[in-house]
Amino acid sequence: MTTPVPTLNFDLDLVTSLEERAFNAWPAQKSALCGGWLLRLSEGYTKRANSANALRPTAAFAETLRIAEDFYARHGLPTIFRLSPLAGAEADQMLDHAGYRKIDRSLVMTAALPQQTQSTPDVEILAAPNHAWSVGFAEANRVPESARAAHDRMLAAITMPAAFATLSENGAPIAYGLAVAENGAVGLFDIVVAPAARRRGAAARLVSALLTWGKTQGASSAYLQAQADNQAALGLYRKLGFEQQYEYHYRVRA
Repeated sequence: MTTPVPTLNFDLDLVTSLEERAFNAWPAQKSALCGGWLLRLSEGYTKRANSANALRPTAAFAETLRIAEDFYARHGLPTIFRLSPLAGAEADQMLDHAGYRKIDRSLVMTAALPQQTQSTPDVEILAAPNHAWSVGFAEANRVPESARAAHDRMLAAITMPAAFATLSENGAPIAYGLAVAENGAVGLFDIVVAPAARRRGAAARLVSALLTWGKTQGASSAYLQAQADNQAALGLYRKLGFEQQYEYHYRVRA
């Protein structure tokens, strides 16, 4: 007898489209398909690029768990699951019972792009990362020196139109961000502001410039992911018109 797929209580098309865009925007170096799950590998750098992600609602998770654990063990990495609504309740419950703890609850938010955009002359946008941008971006995001090469390879692997942005003040860079456009939507990633320059509107100016760039790429909407406990970022994004669509979290071994 075929195990029935669980009843959905979310917008399947919306979640699927946002998940696919985000996978493309932050690509893994290697990946494998497994029964409706995508197993991603990127030298251990970032959980998103080194985790198991559901592609569609499925049942009978036990076999997926066994395969994923074998897969990541073979590559010398911990088994990490990223659970969006596509994963379903069974996967979350089984991982909890198997000793995987829940961490990094995050929100996926979307917004329609404004009709009118503002010029942001203090933001430089590159179509590809140069050395200065890569170094500054990595330092701002506290990328360990040991992971810099993997980080640069992941950036170089982005195949969709991308914007590598730097906001400067008095000639010095104070904020960095990344945007990737695909099929009418622009995704925002890793918006980071130097500690000394925070609470002065730098993030809002940087985001505004990236959204304006997104419009030049034919985007009419934007999406982003933010950790649920980052109240400063969530407050900014809500002021800019972003609304929550769904959430996800990770499960890792205790």
